[in-house]
Amino acid sequence: MFERIKEMVIKEFSQVFRDRRMKAIIFVTPIMQLLVFGYAVTTDVKNIATAYYDLDRSFESRELARRLEASGYFTITSTPAAATETRELLDRGTVLAAIQVNRGFARDLSRGIPTSVQVIVDGTDSNTATVAMDYASRVIAGYGKERGKEVFLHGAVKPARVDLRTRAWYNPDLRSRNYNVPGVIAIIIMLTCLLLTAMAVVREREIGTMEQLMVTPLRPVELILGKTIPFAIISFFDMFLVTLVGVFWFDIPIKGAIPLLVLSTAIYLLSVLGVGLFISTISRTQQQALMATFLFYIPAVLLSGFMFPIENMPTVIQYGTYLNPLRYFLVIIRGIFLKGNGFSILWPQMALLLALGIVVITTSSLRFRKRLG
Repeated sequence: MFERIKEMVIKEFSQVFRDRRMKAIIFVTPIMQLLVFGYAVTTDVKNIATAYYDLDRSFESRELARRLEASGYFTITSTPAAATETRELLDRGTVLAAIQVNRGFARDLSRGIPTSVQVIVDGTDSNTATVAMDYASRVIAGYGKERGKEVFLHGAVKPARVDLRTRAWYNPDLRSRNYNVPGVIAIIIMLTCLLLTAMAVVREREIGTMEQLMVTPLRPVELILGKTIPFAIISFFDMFLVTLVGVFWFDIPIKGAIPLLVLSTAIYLLSVLGVGLFISTISRTQQQALMATFLFYIPAVLLSGFMFPIENMPTVIQYGTYLNPLRYFLVIIRGIFLKGNGFSILWPQMALLLALGIVVITTSSLRFRKRLG
């Protein structure tokens, strides 16, 4: 049995590495996807195009503008001469924020009188608007504190005199890339494994070699293992490859145990291989397999918690996410990378993922054997 499986595995590897396109999918595509998504998938807000409407035209107002630009969050691209020009810049989307310093700003600071600065943001993108207002508040409040005076924003409630000290655990610099890149790694592994498994089996049927395999001494279970083991090995290799890129290129910390990451990846791949095997049983051509793969892949990503918090979804959809292996693996991989979580914390997610994987791979294998019969 093991000799037949070994020969089947060797045959699969030979077939994969003879195809230039498959080699590109295995070695080049995961790295390219991680590099592109690693830079693109970020919620960090920097270099916000800003209009600075200075009615005071004093040293203090110019110093405030310099502080805003020096923070790295704001780039002053326009200095309007009138309020109507500021509105037009916001309407056209030329700037995302407008800061107005009223007349008497320097005088009020010198006299110790509380003064105000108006910040207007484009609320079309609520996330960017919220972050921009927070950044502006901190920079302006810091400048006022340095001058020993109170500076507040129009429309904001005057803060109480409380010594507020904040600290972010696990991601001290609040880099969104630290949160997103581990998720991107999980998504890339899912896509690669799904495509390899679904397309390879269907390709055998499409070119007529599946019938040749069926008349060989191979039993159905041996054929299934021979088909899935090579892609599991390739997926593990891709996992290590993109993890190295994430750690050394994007400087993502990995605080947990590597053996635990390997174990959880094996459990994760059990589910993904099962889904790929199931897709191969319902597809007659490679085009159908490709369409079915993306029919599963896109909802799996959207409902995994990678882009949108699961807690904010309707209750019915939340229950549906329990059937998504990516949901569990995202918690596991982020816990290992950022928090250094061990098995004692992650075992519930791993147990649920293992149960789901066993059900999926068993169902897919039974259907695959039925199709062979």
